[in-house]
Amino acid sequence: MKYWLVKSEPSTWSWENQKKEKITMWDGVRNYQARNNLMAMKKKDYCFFYHSVKEKQIMGIVVVEREYYPDPTDKLKRFVAVDLKHKSSFKRPITLEAMKNDIKLKNLILLKQSRLSVMPIEKKLWDHICKLGQSI
Repeated sequence: MKYWLVKSEPSTWSWENQKKEKITMWDGVRNYQARNNLMAMKKKDYCFFYHSVKEKQIMGIVVVEREYYPDPTDKLKRFVAVDLKHKSSFKRPITLEAMKNDIKLKNLILLKQSRLSVMPIEKKLWDHICKLGQSI
């Protein structure tokens, strides 16, 4: 099993939308590195769901329900989508500021490549973030 972080602007797709819909297509990624990360996801991998732009915080966890397939919103057929299923909410969302101030998270890709919308998370960092959010 691998661990990931996926980012969404709440005005486009929020954690509340994800919880309500349960399983959704994660589409619209238009960055090759993020696309390659989507292609590396396997069914049952876990992902942090991160609200970007204004809120900048991890809201909870989703699970890969369906591995990559052509993104139907991409007319040039270069990008892919995956299906993600709601798993659990954090009791306390983890803010970007809290992550920046946590020495244990100094190697978190989110802090080094802040614009990347889909990124891997090391297991030890995953576990630490889950403790902070009081989840799993």
